[in-house]
Amino acid sequence: MTVRTDVDDARLLGLIAAGDSDVALGELYDRYERRLYGLGRRLLGNSGLAEELVQEVFVRLWRVAGRFDAERGSASAFIFAIARNLAIDLSRRPSSRPMNELDPNTKIDDHVDQLVAALTVRQALDSLSEKHRVIVEALYGRGERAVDVADQLNIPQATVRTRAFHGLRALADTLDKLGYDA
Repeated sequence: MTVRTDVDDARLLGLIAAGDSDVALGELYDRYERRLYGLGRRLLGNSGLAEELVQEVFVRLWRVAGRFDAERGSASAFIFAIARNLAIDLSRRPSSRPMNELDPNTKIDDHVDQLVAALTVRQALDSLSEKHRVIVEALYGRGERAVDVADQLNIPQATVRTRAFHGLRALADTLDKLGYDA
């Protein structure tokens, strides 16, 4: 089976769970390898461990794809939850770090949770229409004033406020569907 790039991640996980994993796993790898590697570099501070994380995530996906439930969250949240758990395991493995890097007070859980939350919010923002996303990012992401955004976009200030209202509602709905609990 040839997987098209318009096939969503949840469907690819379903194919893997059904035993049709060759192409589907490769497609997910292409979509997530760079982000997972970046996550590993940030959390584990080591390119070798980051590469190990990526490999382990896809081995784990191959084994547990059948556990994915779209009702509980998005496929990307499922994949990054696996990565989070593996990063914690890798960080706790004494052989993963030189002795001078061991710090019992470091809480990788907090960093991973923050990163997963940021990725989830980014995914929700990307799901908004362009006209809503631009305004939500300007007002709430960069802290710009509504009057300035209206001037930049050459639209009435009331339109900025209306789009912000509807954009935030859509954002909240999407975050709820993705299982994000702020």
